[in-house]
Amino acid sequence: MLIIPVIDIRNGAVVRARAGDRKNYSPIASPLAATSAPSDVVAGFLTLHPFERIYVADLDAIEGSGDNRRDIRALTKRFPTLRFMVDAGARTGDWRGASGVECVIGSECLRDSEAIGALNDDLDVILSLDFRCDEFLGPKPLIDRAELWPRRVIVMTLARVGAGAGPDVDRIASIIARAGERRVYAAGGVRDARDLARLEAIGAAGALVATALHDGALNLADLNRFNAKRQQKREPRKAPF
Repeated sequence: MLIIPVIDIRNGAVVRARAGDRKNYSPIASPLAATSAPSDVVAGFLTLHPFERIYVADLDAIEGSGDNRRDIRALTKRFPTLRFMVDAGARTGDWRGASGVECVIGSECLRDSEAIGALNDDLDVILSLDFRCDEFLGPKPLIDRAELWPRRVIVMTLARVGAGAGPDVDRIASIIARAGERRVYAAGGVRDARDLARLEAIGAAGALVATALHDGALNLADLNRFNAKRQQKREPRKAPF
């Protein structure tokens, strides 16, 4: 299972996300970083584990009040071996082709389901199916028509982000059942290694995590264990003789 740390950026600072209540997010205070600067927080994550990817939500761009493009570009330059999964709202497409960046297109910002269908063969495009409680945020045909989805899909349950409620396992499992060969990642609610194990058991390809890393609920042993199992699955089978 691929574990992907998350940073939510507003006005150049990483903020602590909780239950999708974006207007009340405040700059993060974490034992992993001396400040809430994005580069400090990412560096803090890397002291825990050699992560491959970081998910970045540009909240100003998502809300249409500005952007944090300069900070995100600085991250790609400082950490050239990382891949950054960038959700910049309706402007996410502006990042297509940028070095080190994979574009996350959130359903909450889509008005036309066919727009994502035109991109479903692009390996650098990821669709986030966004939910607030039981409400799907986005054009209804998008949730009904799995053939429109690209090769990677995030199931984002905003009400569970940072809320300690656990992941929305039933919903994630239902999306996995319809996704075919697509990789499905869980977002929102992961509290500890037990939650990761539940997600792994239903076939999730990975999980987006923030609070459990900052609060120490996931430690190096947990991260290494899930990474080791993932590496074993990727290794080709040896001949029996």
